[in-house]
Amino acid sequence: MGDNPSRSTDANAGGAGVTGRHASPVGIGVSPSSYEEPPFGGGGALPKKSRFSMESGFRGLSVASGAMVLVIIVAIAAFLISKAVPAISADKVNFLSFKEWFPNETEPRFGIAALAFGTVLSSVIALIVAVPISLGIALFLSHYAPKRLATPLGFVMDLLAAVPSVVFGLWGRDVFQAPVADFSVWLNHYFGWIPIFGGEGPFGQSIMLGGLVLAIMVLPIVTSLSREVFQQTPGMNEEAALALGATKWEMVRTAVLPYGKPGVIAAVMLGLGRALGETIALALTLGLVYNISFNLIQVGGNSIAANIATTFAEANDTGRGALIASGLVLFAITLVVNMAARAIIYRRREFRDSAA
Repeated sequence: MGDNPSRSTDANAGGAGVTGRHASPVGIGVSPSSYEEPPFGGGGALPKKSRFSMESGFRGLSVASGAMVLVIIVAIAAFLISKAVPAISADKVNFLSFKEWFPNETEPRFGIAALAFGTVLSSVIALIVAVPISLGIALFLSHYAPKRLATPLGFVMDLLAAVPSVVFGLWGRDVFQAPVADFSVWLNHYFGWIPIFGGEGPFGQSIMLGGLVLAIMVLPIVTSLSREVFQQTPGMNEEAALALGATKWEMVRTAVLPYGKPGVIAAVMLGLGRALGETIALALTLGLVYNISFNLIQVGGNSIAANIATTFAEANDTGRGALIASGLVLFAITLVVNMAARAIIYRRREFRDSAA
């Protein structure tokens, strides 16, 4: 009994079934028909990727939406070109260099030089006035003002951006024009030796008035975007500058402004795009004179958008084609400005990433 190993009393326990299975050659014990795949999670048992899934559908929708933007831009350009070419062909003078606008005559004569000049000059004046004030307000709201004051002021700035342009135009013509005219007289009296403030008058509806109204319209846009950019500055950067003994202004100059520079450039370019395309406000505040002059205070000035708004109703077929041609020039200017902005932002971001 001690020499023999113990066995179960059941003759079928273990038995030949067990010994036969273990003793059989490799590959004979389990038949192919009885093999089952391992449960989910085992090696090689991952589920196959579905051909049509939510992820692929969303990717296709995103690609289609992005392509649609390019299609719309190309369609707008094609429409403008198709409508502008007949009018430009009928023009008896050089469209790019002629300053006057007589497209409704028997022999049409019109050019874009004075309109493009007024558009760019009024927009530049608006940026020169608005950008420093906007950056100062944005820094005050993001880093200097207490929260109980910064929150309502920021809300008011956002509301100011939603005011319709016709309201700004009416306010500029009926309320703001008189103070600007008095200021123009003062500038002409004391600084008339400077060409931009010279002339004998009259003063009132001028490039300065239009530029200042545009500056007020651009200011909330640049302020809101710049404030958001400044608030995204990493706290560690600010704390590191303060820990090294920097004052509040030195911290802003060395940590906040360099970090937010690409965003500020984008905000300024967005404001420039708003100023370039403004219509009603400039139509109500400019003198609507077709001339090229750097004098800022005398009555005069015009812009592409304002000219379209004021002359479209009385234009004939050639006149409407001429206005569409001027819109094509404005379209090209806007595209160039936006591409330049994207290039500047990309170079700044690339420099910042390489420095990091």
